[in-house]
Amino acid sequence: MTIKKQVAVLGGGSFGTVLANIAASNGYEVRLWVRDADQALRINSEGANATYHPELKLSDNITADDNLASVVAESQYILVATPSIIFEEVISRLEPLISPSVTVISCTKGIKPEPFRTMTDIINQHLGHIIGNRIGALSGPNLAKEIAEEKVAGTVIASENESINMEIKSMLSSKTFKVFSSQDTQGVELAGALKNIYAICCGIAHAKLVGENALGFIVTRSMAEMSRFAVAKGANPITFLGLAGMGDLMATCTSKLSRNFQLGELIAEDLSLIAAKEKVGQVAEGARTLEVVYHEANKMNVSMPLVNSLYKILYSDSSSDQLIQDLLDHPNEVDVEFTYKEKKL
Repeated sequence: MTIKKQVAVLGGGSFGTVLANIAASNGYEVRLWVRDADQALRINSEGANATYHPELKLSDNITADDNLASVVAESQYILVATPSIIFEEVISRLEPLISPSVTVISCTKGIKPEPFRTMTDIINQHLGHIIGNRIGALSGPNLAKEIAEEKVAGTVIASENESINMEIKSMLSSKTFKVFSSQDTQGVELAGALKNIYAICCGIAHAKLVGENALGFIVTRSMAEMSRFAVAKGANPITFLGLAGMGDLMATCTSKLSRNFQLGELIAEDLSLIAAKEKVGQVAEGARTLEVVYHEANKMNVSMPLVNSLYKILYSDSSSDQLIQDLLDHPNEVDVEFTYKEKKL
């Protein structure tokens, strides 16, 4: 009899649930960690996560549990899909619970401040001495509701360990979910986190009825800012032409399923950030990422006019009408960077 490989998925939200279901449908034994015992009981008894995906019938290979130690015990893979605000707390709790053979994958799009760290930086900081380079990040245009409905989607697994990329491809590929690989973990993670900022910008612009040309203008300037910042952090700008970059940016900046896009629309109606967050309901990571990136970009002297404008709107009571005007008023820039060779003297 073949022994099923065990996978722990930490976070029973929208994305964690669909990842758990894909892995379970591929024959893996999946334990889903949720923080509420009642939610775990409902998932196990109903065979569905009614809070996020009531329409999705979960595989029998999934068991939900609120006990973290039980969930990760004997798991060969740990996929972390919690909100970024609790990510480090969860990772730190894993240290006494895991073995050196475990692979830990971040499925969370966010950045932590003081000091500036990506999610894999946090994994490496707390667990690198145990698991070495068995670390990776998953990111892409992955609106969970569409994945749950088995609409076609793609994602990127990024790790410097190529065997990890192959293993995660095998675990998460399905007839409608295509997994690509990358070794630029920094670029893939920064793309996934930064695009949430610009989804808020596009939500504001859409609500202002600025037109399709203006939205195209904003999306391409967003890409310029994202790649400029990421290169300053050591990432490869070419990564931003792929699924984790342009693919995720387009999906998040044009979809009403995006929580950050929804947040932007509400900000355009002159709701406060607190009121807009409450109305969206689920976590919108963009506002939190904006704070971190704003301060880091200014520290590194990286030009990010959209970031600066949105920061003033969300945190300094500037009018949302100012977003487009600030972009127009910014000094002229080169359209596409990283394409010019230095002239030989």
